[in-house]
Amino acid sequence: MTEKILILDFGSQYTQLIARAVREANVYCEIIPYHKPFDIDSSIKGVILSGSPFSVNDEKAPEVDILRIINRLPVLGVCYGAQLTAKAFGGKVDKSNKREYGRAKLTKKQDDVLLHNISNDSQVWMSHSDSITGIPEGFEILATTESIPVAAFKKNGGDTQPLYGLQFHPEVYHSTEGKLIIHNFLVNICGCKQDWTPASFVHETIEQLKKQIGDAHVIMALSGGVDSTVAATLISRAIGDRLHGIFVDNGVLRKDEFEQVLATYQQLGLNVKGVNAKQLFYNELKGKTDPEAKRKTIGKLFIDVFQQEAEQIKEAKFLGQGTIYPDVIESVSVHGPSVTIKSHHNVGGLPEKMHLSLVEPLRLLFKDEVRKVGLELGIPTDMINRHPFPGPGLAIRILGEITEEKVQLLQAADHIYIQGLKDNNLYTQVWQAGAILLPVKSVGVMGDERTYEFTVALRAVTSVDGMTADWAHLPYEFLANMSNEIINNVRGINRVVYDISSKPPATIEWE
Repeated sequence: MTEKILILDFGSQYTQLIARAVREANVYCEIIPYHKPFDIDSSIKGVILSGSPFSVNDEKAPEVDILRIINRLPVLGVCYGAQLTAKAFGGKVDKSNKREYGRAKLTKKQDDVLLHNISNDSQVWMSHSDSITGIPEGFEILATTESIPVAAFKKNGGDTQPLYGLQFHPEVYHSTEGKLIIHNFLVNICGCKQDWTPASFVHETIEQLKKQIGDAHVIMALSGGVDSTVAATLISRAIGDRLHGIFVDNGVLRKDEFEQVLATYQQLGLNVKGVNAKQLFYNELKGKTDPEAKRKTIGKLFIDVFQQEAEQIKEAKFLGQGTIYPDVIESVSVHGPSVTIKSHHNVGGLPEKMHLSLVEPLRLLFKDEVRKVGLELGIPTDMINRHPFPGPGLAIRILGEITEEKVQLLQAADHIYIQGLKDNNLYTQVWQAGAILLPVKSVGVMGDERTYEFTVALRAVTSVDGMTADWAHLPYEFLANMSNEIINNVRGINRVVYDISSKPPATIEWE
């Protein structure tokens, strides 16, 4: 049984960062809403209480029974979790004179096991409007900062498991030794073995898939993206050719992508059928200019084509999907799902319609972990490090109506740009990049002739998770070279511009 840490989520924007820090220490963890009941079994080694936008003094402040937990398990409270702990045991939490936000220097009062090897004056990150002004009886202060009297504390002795609180956020980048504090909690206090690795995940997952699927067959829509490819490879390792992959060419893939992806799938030994449905998609997209109409057309058509192919596989009992952990967390968050996962990200509605059960081997992994597992499985680096690509493909990078001629124009320009990023060692420095064909024609001069042709916008952003993004500061020389290459080699484009908008307020995609 895999050992794990439970993170009780009180709605903090940083909760996923706690999970990432725990996973980076090769310890498995799960995030659950604070109000969700859980059984304490031998697999759980400890509990972390997250931060929160709430105040512990609010009338309806979220609460958990901390005493019940520490009777069995060590607990670490972070920010709100620390304040909740102090208040629950009789301490005082008051409104701060000013909101404490930003960097602070930690002064250790003693070298407790939680702060072992943490330097004095270690930089930590504060983000709170309440402060612990008095610790409960039987607790002691481990560290302070210049502005707060209780930066870290613990409950002394007694017959319970260890209980700690941190008024700062160890999980964020700005807490320079925060990962070491989390490591100390996991290893020195909870006794975690740190044996959750990509290799162990692959081995355990394949064994679980064999049990879950038995002798049945699985059908799965593949896109050439990281998540679906890694999920399909895991399922294939478990059941071989009883996985039936379906890869649909919707006419708005990147240049030569259909053929290249199919070749990679063959190299990986996956049983995949390629379906050329380009013309069908072009016919249905004719005359549609509204971005949402284009998305819905592509989503509906994809489901129709997929279902038609899937119905030929009568023995299928399961539908494979590349769902990853952020999607799962979103659907069970403290406040309920805040957004619906876009319909083109999955084959929405099909499991019920076709009476299939779901197989989601990646539903417990973050994106960076999916990539590590993919490398462990021997999937080519090019595919693993591929930038995110939207479900509707180039359809939302061609503003206005989609035609086959416009797709070919954009494919050619985009290919030059992406290949240029790779050749100049810029591709891996960028989160996502692509070219956008604008519904704008402008006058140009080529030789002695005037031209009146399309404009292409180049987009490249840096990001951690796609939720926020900054425009990538690509070298001017590189951009100048790309402009020349595109204009000289793609007949029909005579102007190239570079998008320097960040998200927010702009989005990464133009539609």
